[in-house]
Order: sequence, then C-alpha cells, then structure tokens
Amino acid sequence: MEALAAGLLLVLAAAPAGADTDSADAAALGNLYSSWNSPSQLAGWSAGGGGDPCGAAWQGVTCSGAGVTEIKLPGIGLNGSLGYELSNLFSLNTLDLSNNNLNGSIPYQLPPNLTYLNLAGNNFSGNLPYSIKDMASIEYLNLSHNSLSSQMGDLFGNLSSLSELDVSFNTLTGDLPNSIGSLSNLSSLYMQNNQFTGSVNVLRGLSSALTTLNIANNNFSGWIPKELNSIPDLTLGGNSFANGPAPPPPPFMPPPPQRPRNRPKHSQGQGDAPKGSESPTIQSDKKQGLGTGPLVGIIAGSIVAVLCVLLLLVCCMRNVRRRKDDASSESKDFVGPLTVNIERGSSREIPEHSVEDTSIATVKLPTPEKMTPERVYGKNGSMRKTKVPITATPYTVASLQVATNSFCQDSLLGEGSLGRVYKADFPNGKVLAVKKIDNTALSLQEEDNFLEAVSSMSRLRHPNIVPLTGYCVEHGQRLLVYEYIGNGTLHDILHFSDEMSRKLTWNIRVRIALGTARALEYLHEVCLPSVVHRNFKSSNILLDEEHNPHLSDCGLAALTPSTERQVSTEVFGSFGYSAPEFAMSGIYTVKSDVYSFGVVMLELLTGRKPLDSSRERSEQSLVRWATPQLHDIDALAKMVDPALNGMYPAKSLSRFADIIALCVQPEPEFRPPMSEVVQQLVRLMQRASIVRRQSGEELGFSYRAPEREGDLRDISF
Repeated sequence: MEALAAGLLLVLAAAPAGADTDSADAAALGNLYSSWNSPSQLAGWSAGGGGDPCGAAWQGVTCSGAGVTEIKLPGIGLNGSLGYELSNLFSLNTLDLSNNNLNGSIPYQLPPNLTYLNLAGNNFSGNLPYSIKDMASIEYLNLSHNSLSSQMGDLFGNLSSLSELDVSFNTLTGDLPNSIGSLSNLSSLYMQNNQFTGSVNVLRGLSSALTTLNIANNNFSGWIPKELNSIPDLTLGGNSFANGPAPPPPPFMPPPPQRPRNRPKHSQGQGDAPKGSESPTIQSDKKQGLGTGPLVGIIAGSIVAVLCVLLLLVCCMRNVRRRKDDASSESKDFVGPLTVNIERGSSREIPEHSVEDTSIATVKLPTPEKMTPERVYGKNGSMRKTKVPITATPYTVASLQVATNSFCQDSLLGEGSLGRVYKADFPNGKVLAVKKIDNTALSLQEEDNFLEAVSSMSRLRHPNIVPLTGYCVEHGQRLLVYEYIGNGTLHDILHFSDEMSRKLTWNIRVRIALGTARALEYLHEVCLPSVVHRNFKSSNILLDEEHNPHLSDCGLAALTPSTERQVSTEVFGSFGYSAPEFAMSGIYTVKSDVYSFGVVMLELLTGRKPLDSSRERSEQSLVRWATPQLHDIDALAKMVDPALNGMYPAKSLSRFADIIALCVQPEPEFRPPMSEVVQQLVRLMQRASIVRRQSGEELGFSYRAPEREGDLRDISF
C-alpha cells in the first residue's frame, strides 16, 4: 500500500499544467467578471465560476498549474468594483488593473501573497485596505491617481520587501504613520498631491535606501531633516516647511561657577570673564562693599538668565496649549459612539522627540468625518436637525409602506429580537430589506440614541457585513434599511432544506466560516471602539447566490442601554449560542462573540442545531455533546453532517475541529482573538488550495468516506 500511495502521489504531482483551474480561483475570477458588469472586451471570461481561466487562456490571466498567478488588464476600460472574492486567490502574485474606470472601495481583504499590486488611475475611494499589513511579500504597491481619503494607518510594519510605494494624487490626510519608517528596503516613495500634515521626521531612517522621494504639494510643516538631503531625487515644494536648517537643540545653561575658597590677590577684568557665563564672578581682595560697576554686572546677568528661563517656559506652554487645542477641536467634532479606524489604536498620541527639531511631532488618532446637520423627523412628524454624521439615506414611512405593501405578511422575510424584517420592492426596481424596530423591545426614550446607532452602523464597511443603506425616524417609527441578500440564512439552509444543505460542500462551509470570521475580526479589531455583535448566530448569517456569507445585525447592540446590555438574555444572546459567562452573569465581551462563532462552526461541521429538544437528552446541547469528541478522529468522523455524504478531507476536518475547540472553551481568557481564528482558517484554505493544484481535483479533497480511505487517507488533505 505504501508503494501504491507513493505512486499515486507522483501521478497527482505530475498532473498536466493548464488542466481544470482551481475552483476557488475560477469562482473569484467569475465574481470579478460579474463585478465589472460582464465586459464584452474580455476574451474568454465568463461569470458564475464555471469557466476554466487557465485551460481556456482567459485574456490577461497567467497560471502555474491550476493556480492563477497573474492578472494583467491595464487600460482596457473596465468599470465596476473589485468584488469580494479576491482574498481567495492564494496563488496570485501580480495584479495590474491600472488606468481603468473601477470605483468603490478597495476590498478589505486582498490576495495575501501579492508581490506586485497596481490599481493606479482608477476612481477608488475610502481608506487604504487593512489587509495591506499582512501582505509580507509585496514589493511594488501603486494606488496613485484615485480618490482615497482619510489617514493611511499603521499598515507598513511587516512590509520589509516593499521597494516602491506610490499613493500620490489622492486626498489622504493626517500625519505620516510611524510604521512607514520601518520600510528598510524602500527605494522610491511618491506621496505628492495629497493633504498630509505634520512633520516628516519619520522619513529620516529611510534616507539611506531612498533614491526617490516626492512629498510635494501637501500640508507638511516643521523643519526638513538634514538626512533627506542625501536622497538623489528629492522633491519637497508646495508645503509649509520652516525656512533654513533645523534649529539646534535648546541651549544648555550651566550653573554659575562656585566662588573659589582662596581669592586671588589680583582682580580679573570684565574682558577676561568667560563668555556665556550667566553670573560674572567679582573678585576683590578688598573687604569693603561692592563697587558700582560689579553690582551693575551682577544685576544685568541675573536679568538675562531670568529672561532666558521665562522664554523657554513660554515656548513649552505654547506647544502644550497648541496640542490641547488641537485635541479639543477634534473631540468637539465627534458625537457618534463609533469611529471606524484601520489603525487599531496603535497610533494614540506618542510624542516623537527630535534632536534636530525642537517641535514635538505627535501621531494622532484619525479625525472622524465632520458633522453635517442631517434633517430628520421628530416624533410628531415635524422636521428637525441633529449633528450626527449619517451616511445612510433617510426614508419616509410612506415610501417604505409602498415598497413593503404596507408591511404585509407576504413581504415578511423573518423576525428577530428587535422586530420583523420585510422585503421592500421600490418603483425603480431596487430591492432592499427593511427592519421595523419594535419600540417595546428596547428602551429608546430619545431619537438621538437611535440616530447615533444609525450613524455608527452606516459607517461599517466590510464585504462580509450586510451594509446599512437607509433609515427612517418619522412619526415615532424607527426602521433600518439594509441591502437585500436573497439566498436565505445559514440556519435555514442547514436545518430546514435538505436539498440546499447538500449544496454546502465542505469547501463552501470552510469558506463561510472564514468569511464570518473576517467580519467579526473587523468588528472587534478594526473598529474603534470595538463593536461587539452580541447576537452572533447562524440565522444572522445571510448567504448570497454564490454562498458567500454576510453578517447581519452588526451594531444593533448599541441600541440597548448599558444596564440592559448586562442583564437581558432575551433581547441579545440566543440560547445555545450564549457563552457561559453571559448565561451566568449577563456579561458580554468580544470573547463571548468568539464562543458563539465556535457554535456556528459546530453547526457547519455537524449540521445540528445548537439546542435540539427532539434528540435524546445527552445530545440536546450541541456544545456539551460535541466538545469531548473534537479530538477523537473516529468520533469526529461520526459527527460530520450526513448531508456531506462522506465527502470531506480527514485532515482538514481535524484542523477545523481544533479551531472549534479553542473557540468554545469555558474560560473567555483562553479563547483566541478573531484575528488568530482568521489566520488559522486562511492556512487551512491555503493548504487545501495547494492540494487542489497538485491533485487536479475540482475541489481538492478526497471524496471518500473515511472508513474506505485506508492507507490512502494521508495523501488527501
């Protein structure tokens, strides 16, 4: 059997290049094609993930074996967005879509193994994507000539291979992040024509490697570090730098010399006194009082010393007052409870002292978007104004009644803890989902509470989170309008549709887990302050037509008062998903979300409900029944959802179970953060992708029941 296994390995490894494309790669390119509105100029491309980019030689696509390694489509008039499946292209190392008409935000997750990324000359907006920080192999990054805004964020600490960075001709703001100073191999840096502010001291350490630096036409201030003068191609114009060389450090004032014990016999003239001494020493062998000349010298020297000290104090106080004013002016603008920030709080004001620069450069939190008055309806239907930054569209009750046919039963999509959700068909053909908040479910005494929550939710942007697109507060009604995801919930597909659950192959289930894990990672570790979901369960995971997950109800926990957040187990924290600490004391944290995520992974693995009273008593609680068996290979094989029909990879199943075991630990401090869960699932997908390319199988797994694999089990993933 060992010889047979070795022979099969050689056959699989020698599978001809250009055979069927890796299924995840084909699906990602099909999603791209759809996101580009299916352009006719792309030869060979097709939507739906059913094509063969490598075998059929799609235009601009290069492959190695079954994996897509390059996509080069510059300047061919593409329009649309970048979709939401780029992160599944694990083999992709080159992506060039420059000089097209692409728009929207750059996806939060990009291909992790890119070495070359060029998205210049498009219409992208929003922030720099957070996943840049994990692209350790990136060598060339060009995002110039777009409409990117906000601060850059501390994204560059791990990009030791980056040699060229171009973010010029955008509207990026704020101070330069500290991490940009760690780009030790950077040879070319283009940042011109933005709105950067503050000093450029962080660029000092790059001067030895940089050959080109262009930071012209920004709002930089302070002094130009002398180290930058060694850069061969240096462009600094159009800023507010101080004139002249950087000032020396503050003058050191030594204490006056001590009076010698034995006075010399002769007097020392004033012209012989040491220069810079702040208190002239008057020496005399006479025992009478001081003369007029020496007395005037003492007084004059003392006055000069006092004036120097006062001048330094005034300068220091002025700098402190300026920083306080800046901080207060920023804090006055912020009303809402959430700032979506890609810096994870790592850039809170850290003073950076400079020997060459007497000013203090501070790394500030990004300034939230400016408050603009929004017209909203009061309880009596009258219009009023509030200073809450809401990017969602305001709707009237009348328009939502028409779209939902007066919230009739036929339009009902589902019912949650906060109210019912209806399908809304608008006259322009757009379909949305409307959540009608039940005012008796929550204590909403003032509309401002609702508007602040809407403000926060409207700024959540992630491909695996259902976006809030609108709201209504007219005539005492509170409604939320979301993007419509039309393929149902994960809960319904797993537990109420045998036909649909059979379509959830193992590969798709892992992808669903990864997508929802990324959504929680965004809420917990990207948003500041962290957003705790508090109601994470499979019925809040919506699937689109391609089975991509979209997490709903994100940010709704902000609607409940703090007291209710701790004690209410009816509104938030569904039974079966609740972590032990919440069930016992009503305390809910990000680690409680991690526990609930582990329960959903158990649902994906077993196909069982978290609580099922129809089963025998020992199996009614999914966590209690499954946890002791997660590390037993034989028991684990018996736990797998029968809908998979034995078509799953033994090793991948075991690793999946290991992640579950970490998430559902009783003690919250032992549960991993969601970023670690994401990394584990990404590695699992990467290994599966490698096996798919080596084996040539469509989904890359050994579709045999474990009991029939025998000695061949180890050659499948």
